[in-house]
Amino acid sequence: MRIMGLDYGSKTVGVAMSDPLGITAQAVETIWRKEENKLRKTCARIEELIREYEVERIVLGFPKHMNNDVGERAERALEFGEMLKRRTGLEIIMWDERLTTVEAERTLIENKVRRENRKQYIDKIAAVFILQGYLDSIC
Repeated sequence: MRIMGLDYGSKTVGVAMSDPLGITAQAVETIWRKEENKLRKTCARIEELIREYEVERIVLGFPKHMNNDVGERAERALEFGEMLKRRTGLEIIMWDERLTTVEAERTLIENKVRRENRKQYIDKIAAVFILQGYLDSIC
């Protein structure tokens, strides 16, 4: 059984998956949508991945402000998490994702990914950092 990591954004959801032993996180894909509130296809794709990888729980990035406040983006992530819980029946773990996008950007720069190509990778790399943080905490 595996654990799925998600980086929920206004137009994308980065997806990462743990290895079967729950030790490491790997990038899977970025799910794109045209409008923020159009989530039917996004949820359907997440459900397909859950079945394909036999996911047992989901770690969802929780974008708190640096001062620990819960803002609009974090509220939307909570709503998305509740919707996923209702649709999948899986446990949803909200995981502090502060600075994961910055860390993902730094990683892409260090690996010499061109600026115009970073957008296609950044969300799934951020999902890897979210999931790896969680995996490291339970080891």
